[in-house]
Amino acid sequence: MNVTDIQCPPAKNYIAGSFQGANGRSMEVINPADGSVISTVPLSGKEVLDEAVEAATKAFPAWSALTLKERTQVFYKFRQLLEENMQELSDLVSLENGKTFGEAQAEVLKGIELSEFACSLPTLVNDEIQEVSKGVECRTSHVPIGVVASIAPFNFPFMVPLWTIPNALALGNCMILKPSELVPLSAQRIAELLKEAGLPDGVFNIVNGDRDIVEAICDHPGIEAVSFVGSTKVAKIVYKRATANLKRCLALGGAKNHLIVLEDANPEISAANIAASMSGCAGQRCMAASAMVGVGKIDHIVQQICEESKKIVPGKNLGSVISAAAKERIERYITEAEAAGARVLVDGRNTTVPGKEGGYYVGPTVIDNVTPDMAIAKEEVFGPVLAIMRTDDVDEAIRIENSSNYGNASSVFTESGGMANYVMERVSAGMVGVNIGVPVPREPFSFGGWNESRFGVGDITGKSSIAFWTKLKKRTTKWEAKAWKDWAS
Repeated sequence: MNVTDIQCPPAKNYIAGSFQGANGRSMEVINPADGSVISTVPLSGKEVLDEAVEAATKAFPAWSALTLKERTQVFYKFRQLLEENMQELSDLVSLENGKTFGEAQAEVLKGIELSEFACSLPTLVNDEIQEVSKGVECRTSHVPIGVVASIAPFNFPFMVPLWTIPNALALGNCMILKPSELVPLSAQRIAELLKEAGLPDGVFNIVNGDRDIVEAICDHPGIEAVSFVGSTKVAKIVYKRATANLKRCLALGGAKNHLIVLEDANPEISAANIAASMSGCAGQRCMAASAMVGVGKIDHIVQQICEESKKIVPGKNLGSVISAAAKERIERYITEAEAAGARVLVDGRNTTVPGKEGGYYVGPTVIDNVTPDMAIAKEEVFGPVLAIMRTDDVDEAIRIENSSNYGNASSVFTESGGMANYVMERVSAGMVGVNIGVPVPREPFSFGGWNESRFGVGDITGKSSIAFWTKLKKRTTKWEAKAWKDWAS
């Protein structure tokens, strides 16, 4: 299938089990691979959110009354449907986001893994019970919190919604999803497949929109919790606004992930992993390697990275960035760094792909002699760009890493286990790795960074997410009136 030939129906809101057409403002949905218009999406007002919250509120009592085991049956079926529709779902992600088919398929596969984890929740979420004194029993149980909202970004239109949907719903909540207005189409299929899997109407709803709907979600008195994934600037705003309205909130922001490369690192392994991390999903992921700190004599590794980067070809094994504005911003970072004295070793500016001249492409870019004070060393570029800084001291490399406001991920490349542990123990990042460009934990381990990469407590996936999507009920009971009594009974 040539995804650039697809014309999709207009995206719609999904409320109480039915799709609703736009009733007001809307915007075009663009295929960033060629600049063509592929659909439209409604920019909904607060009244649509009110309707969605009302539907979720009505569905909550019956859904939350089911046992956890009963609720997870939906996700066994949902997982099966994801596998059966793998090709279509991958094509859809590629179409609306511009990433390669292989990257889109990997995103769907991760969605399957996330659904599998939700199916395992009955083995993980168990009541704790203990006789704390003779005849006195204490018990704790996780109960759903009510109507929740998930605000998703453009870079993973299928995977990131499934960071939240399976766990939040399986644990008994009802949800409103607000997908990015740039990539609203995958969410439509998620809704259809959830309904086909047996999810009752109203448990899952979609409200499309822009900033106005995000603000309305933060303010709505009927929504108990909000998750957000996006830029740090907006994550701060969402977290402050949601918590000011007495909601629990977990807001994941941006990143500036540092890879520390030591002299003894394996050149082939290091170069392949670093180039793939820098360019995967066109660098539009919060786990991308965007900054490298070389320690000592690493010229041979830099040379290898350049060779690997030249194998990454826009339009073939490198997708587009999301918009013309994104392309312009990324290229401006490169130009400013060059003007400030950095050396561009591989230049991805002014890239066009034959037959897709309207697409938004930036080729893989490697920049050496970057200094820590340059914007490209400090700010999230969100493109296939690697900024290389140099030092002769590993502690200085760690200091450069820890001077970043962010704290999503870090990785060290070395053949020394002692040095690997030394670095991992000292870098200020929530996810760390050794000889791996993208140190993403796999389920049941959770995803989440530190510092200005995350606002709120806990992580958004894995076992850590259970605490976010539930609240603890504590029960104390006493039945044996004639039981021996002590101070606790």
